[in-house]
Amino acid sequence: MENIRENIENIRKRIADAAQRVGRDTDDIKLISVTKTVDIDKVEEAIEAGSLDAGENKPQELARKYDVLGNKIRWHQIGSLQTNKVKYIIDKVCMIHSLDREGLAEEIDKRASKINRVIDCLVQVNISGEESKHGMTREEVEPFIRLVSEKYHNIKIKGLMTMAPFDAERDEIRKVFRNLKELSEEINNMNIENVDMTELSMGMTNDFEIAIEEGATMVRVGTAIFGKRNYNK
Repeated sequence: MENIRENIENIRKRIADAAQRVGRDTDDIKLISVTKTVDIDKVEEAIEAGSLDAGENKPQELARKYDVLGNKIRWHQIGSLQTNKVKYIIDKVCMIHSLDREGLAEEIDKRASKINRVIDCLVQVNISGEESKHGMTREEVEPFIRLVSEKYHNIKIKGLMTMAPFDAERDEIRKVFRNLKELSEEINNMNIENVDMTELSMGMTNDFEIAIEEGATMVRVGTAIFGKRNYNK
């Protein structure tokens, strides 16, 4: 039986330690509790333990939990997002972490304009080049961000997101995160209109401390909070 409160406290201490190692302020790093397949009562335990942000992979699951929990917690769409699923979450999320193509930008913009919202989005980048990973190549990111800035005014680009190879060596993982940080800084220096490169969503249960050392502002932690889950549910 997982002690969710203890787990969150432990993660927060590890976040603080990682930040301290590189002279960063812990307050600049947001812990997103990944609630994929987690029952609502467990999410409520996380909320009671001070978790303010939840990340969901599947739009319908996010919508289902939102219907019960509402704005008790801030909801992030962190998984790959199909265009026809945008409608389920557009009025519920505080941020979409997985913007990776123009068709999706067009749908987000259309749905957001209908409810008079500007949706904060992160561009998902496949820095590692793994075929199994979603996201844009490094070379595609700048032109895409310029396109979104010029064409889709109900989207606000707030930064970048990536996933490191799960079973890679620490040095390889660090290189992936460092490359995303460098790309973020390059784009930030271009001063593209309506783009704020303030967020870097990177790092999960197995590598979030490395991500923090390399500049992550958001870490997405599930297993270390809720334990191992059955993803076939």
